[in-house]
Amino acid sequence: MTNDLTGPRVVAVAARPGHHFSKTPCLSIHLSAGLGVDGDGHRGVTVKHRSRVRKDPTLPNLRQVHLIHAELFDEVRAKGFAVAPADLGENITTSGIALLALPTGTKLAIGDSAVVEITGLRNPCVQIDQFQSGLMHALLDRDADGNLIRKAGVMAIVHSSGEVRPGDQIEITLPDGPHQPLQPV
Repeated sequence: MTNDLTGPRVVAVAARPGHHFSKTPCLSIHLSAGLGVDGDGHRGVTVKHRSRVRKDPTLPNLRQVHLIHAELFDEVRAKGFAVAPADLGENITTSGIALLALPTGTKLAIGDSAVVEITGLRNPCVQIDQFQSGLMHALLDRDADGNLIRKAGVMAIVHSSGEVRPGDQIEITLPDGPHQPLQPV
């Protein structure tokens, strides 16, 4: 299942201990079922995001893995921003998947054994503008009805453990219907 450059695939992987905005690109990351990315500051059964921990540290961690589509980097590059994989804090950069259009509960089988379940959208925060002034505005849009579109990626939990590497294929399994659109988590 790995290293097929056609179809949905992994472009880059990243992790970083502690709480930092950007992550460190890696040759591979290991996903642990029910926990997240080994060696990453957001790994754990309960919430790790600082603002969420302050509100209720016992809440389940629905943000174990952060995924962003590489096509977003092309979009913001055309607007004058320089963004590369891991810069926005994502663990997995994908290509060939409309991540934002997937319904809640979609499962992504990545590489030989890892499986993540999409829990919702990443809600862009002010740290994005601290990274590059004006970038947060570029990661938000409005649809034809005026509804806010968040483009900063999706969040997931780990269902099955496994190694994830650049070049790994991704297989998409939609949940049984009716499908629920992604909401911020």
